[in-house]
Amino acid sequence: MRIAQIAPLYESVPPQLYGGTERVVSYLTEALVAAGHQVTLFASGDSITDAELVPVCDRALRLDPDCVDRLAYHVLLLEQVAARAREFDVIHYHIDYQHFPLSRRSGVPQVTTLHGRLDIPDLVPIYQAFPEMPVISISRAQRKPLPWLNWLQTIHHGLPIDLHYPSPEPDGYLAFIGRISPEKRVDRAIEIALALGLPLKIAAKVDRVDEDYFRADIEPRLGHPLIEYVGEIGEAQKGAFLGNARAVLFPIDWPEPFGLTMIEALACGTPVVAFNHGSVPEVLEHGKTGFIVSALDEAIEAVRHIGAISRADCRTAFERRFTADRMAADYVRAYEHLCQVPDELVNANMLTAAGAVHIE
Repeated sequence: MRIAQIAPLYESVPPQLYGGTERVVSYLTEALVAAGHQVTLFASGDSITDAELVPVCDRALRLDPDCVDRLAYHVLLLEQVAARAREFDVIHYHIDYQHFPLSRRSGVPQVTTLHGRLDIPDLVPIYQAFPEMPVISISRAQRKPLPWLNWLQTIHHGLPIDLHYPSPEPDGYLAFIGRISPEKRVDRAIEIALALGLPLKIAAKVDRVDEDYFRADIEPRLGHPLIEYVGEIGEAQKGAFLGNARAVLFPIDWPEPFGLTMIEALACGTPVVAFNHGSVPEVLEHGKTGFIVSALDEAIEAVRHIGAISRADCRTAFERRFTADRMAADYVRAYEHLCQVPDELVNANMLTAAGAVHIE
């Protein structure tokens, strides 16, 4: 198939440091190329891919100190996609709803993976205005705020099978990785570690919007000898960081759409202790790949029993459920479904949410 992948421009594909959506786009793109598909990736110019790269801007916008108006580059992105739309069998967007007015009029099969949270009131009118747009969820839990969207399928994320491997001799520390923000609750991770007298390593970035929270609520806690703030790390360091940990803490307090950290940990053979929000019960198998908890005292007790979790079982679960090849195969199935819609229906914009035939 001739497939276009449309990535956000905030991070490169794959990201140099933190980045969830762009990382998934990279894994999917490379798996599709390896499977023999003709893939074109619209992304920042510092992206690395075996697909044809269409560089919309020179570098990832988050890391470009000269970039003031990020929206301008995304408008340019949409124009470049529109100019080449007829070259593709299907266009796969990862930029939320930005393309909806364009896609409604293009007549080219397209689909959007929604990567973020949907429990935001501002989203309701925009999705109500475009009820026919086929969308893919990254977990069943993600759909709950907007169950009436034109959901085509739920496709869980996947990683390249050879990206990470279990560590034969993990160390004794606990690990937190991701973003320091109120909903990620690194403060809970610190409390868990201190209650158990275990070292905690925190590999996380701080966005501008969270700087005040970091300085006021988190930075004062980092002086304890058991707490080590590593900062933001890239893919090259992630395997060792997660694989050498006794357990990964995922103490979230929000409706997590997926949680890439959890399957990265499983790929490393490292069990996860996670709070029961959003997608967590879909990703983790309680008692087998980690523990799902609802309170701080439960999390502390879960870490005490983390040795009961087989690290080999964690890796096996990853290979069974969360590889990039599985993810790509699921997406190809969705693409083929979209391409079977008669041209006259696509061109006339007659495929409505009520009339669409879903895969699930």
